[in-house]
Amino acid sequence: MSHASSSDPNGTALNPLQRAFLALQEAQAKVAALEGAAREPIAVIGLGVRAPGNVVDGASFWKLMHDQIDAIGPVPDDRWDADALFDPDPEVPGRIATRHGGFLGAVDGFDPGFFGIAPREAQGMDPQQRMLLEVAWEALENAGQAPDRLDRSATGVFIGMCSSDYAYMQLMSGDRTLLDAHFTSGIAHSIVSGRLSYLLGLQGPSVTIDTACSSSLVSVHLACQSLRSGESRMALAGGVNLILSPDLYIALSHSRMLAPDGRCKTFDASADGFARGEGCGVVVLKRLRDAQADGDRILAVIRGSAVNQDGPSSSLTAPNGPAQEAVIRDALAHAGVAPADVGFIEAHGTGTQLGDPLEVHALGAVFGPDRDPQQPLLIGSVKTNIGHLEGAAGVTGLIKLVLALQHKTIPAHLHFRTPSPHISWSDWPVRVPAQETPWMPIRGRRIGGVSSFGFSGTNAHLIVEEAPVSAGVAAAERPAHLLTISARDESALAELAARLASALESQPDSALADFCFTANAGRSHFAQRAAILAHSVAEMHASLRALASGQTAEGMRIARVTRRDPPRIAFLYTGQGAQYPGMARGLYETAPVFRAALDRCAALLAPLLPRPLLDVMFAADAGSTQAASNAIDETAYTQPALFA
Repeated sequence: MSHASSSDPNGTALNPLQRAFLALQEAQAKVAALEGAAREPIAVIGLGVRAPGNVVDGASFWKLMHDQIDAIGPVPDDRWDADALFDPDPEVPGRIATRHGGFLGAVDGFDPGFFGIAPREAQGMDPQQRMLLEVAWEALENAGQAPDRLDRSATGVFIGMCSSDYAYMQLMSGDRTLLDAHFTSGIAHSIVSGRLSYLLGLQGPSVTIDTACSSSLVSVHLACQSLRSGESRMALAGGVNLILSPDLYIALSHSRMLAPDGRCKTFDASADGFARGEGCGVVVLKRLRDAQADGDRILAVIRGSAVNQDGPSSSLTAPNGPAQEAVIRDALAHAGVAPADVGFIEAHGTGTQLGDPLEVHALGAVFGPDRDPQQPLLIGSVKTNIGHLEGAAGVTGLIKLVLALQHKTIPAHLHFRTPSPHISWSDWPVRVPAQETPWMPIRGRRIGGVSSFGFSGTNAHLIVEEAPVSAGVAAAERPAHLLTISARDESALAELAARLASALESQPDSALADFCFTANAGRSHFAQRAAILAHSVAEMHASLRALASGQTAEGMRIARVTRRDPPRIAFLYTGQGAQYPGMARGLYETAPVFRAALDRCAALLAPLLPRPLLDVMFAADAGSTQAASNAIDETAYTQPALFA
């Protein structure tokens, strides 16, 4: 415990008033430090996502929004007979007044061996657990954090989930043989986060949150708090939602919550309910200072967040405008951001005639005053593309916001033709972007917000800013770049190559070095491997496309590793004759690890050699005399150089 000194730096005794003043200064400094930690910015360093419309990663999600794709479609045949259960009258018991929603493709595909799970255990696992494992793994690799290197790390897991379709289906089947040793862990919500922590060996907090539709954004908020408190050094946060049974559809339809055409027509006069959707989203988070110190790629920065509850309201599940306004103000205060500096809000925006007007009124009340009419607040909702992902809705909106900040572009908001007459548009400088819109900075900054409101009454809001411009380290010029990728088998390797090719598309050549480094250093290594040497993005893209289609290309090598551990070296003979003036200069200038190893060898050999080893190796490049350049051929220098 520290105490104010009883004397000044010169040793003169302090009187009681002076000591009290010093103690007050110490206390103020401690309070300032605590307040600073509580507001510490959080970096988003990676993401993974699944959503309707063949969205399998950030690149395909951005393409869906950029192309203004409406991913709503008929209920898949493998879920239930939509025609048999359909009735346009929502009052008819046991029927559904829509045949549509935002569905993924097959959700029963899963490779249990990849995660070390026995097939029988996997069969009892809720498909939401399975999907979360896959998307979390992809998010970590996207962040350059090899999952198999996180064992015993202080990594927290915070997952939102509110659907229990699989559990209900198992129980309602009447087949008690399904109630085996894996049943409880297969359907328990707590295991959704716990299994991920267990399989990766993570020792930070592991929590599953259910606040209905706000579950995943509340999860991100809690993850940020865990990071700021020092409880976690890294965190995974997100949510998952699958629609496996018609039962909740029936209940929601009877409550008149669902749009008959299965589309969220948010803020439009035709809004008549929401569209159910399924998917999964995970973000990887670190404290901003840690991410910068670790050299992580920063996608965006969470400046602040807040969570509150409706409390007394017109009904348990009805939205509460004043509570929404309050949670947004709290998030802004936590972030230290003025409302007028926020350019875009990813709204909760479900497309209901009650919820939309309340939300816009709350947004107008917060962001309208003191706002330049020439810089209106833009508001939109990705639910118009993919439906309402319920337990995964909030994190999906966050991922949209992160991608919009990266691309400096606000995606188009679909199905907005006639502004809702229930919204007082003229009262607030608020606009809905019906077309893709460049995101112009306000006072030099791009800042957005994302809202998620649960019908449980729990509301969440995040304030997010674009990533800081990194001074970085100038990438050394290389004639070519090496990409190494691996998977469990040939099929998985081809699929990975296709995803990487999509991610590399339209990237400048300057991005190739970082792209290769992230893939080489930030992914786990498996038996089926490929190495590709390329001189440009176009060449790498073509090679990846070839690999994805089962072909080879120049500069590509494919092999399968049959042993788990590399063979140990017994003896290393350098030989002689491979040396040449300037050898290894390119690697020395472009590979930090190689440079450090060579520098260490040169330092150890310095007392034993007449001349510094590096001077001899690089003499020709330095314009030295012919005699100096030939020194590399002398055995006294050749052997140390080849060894080093």
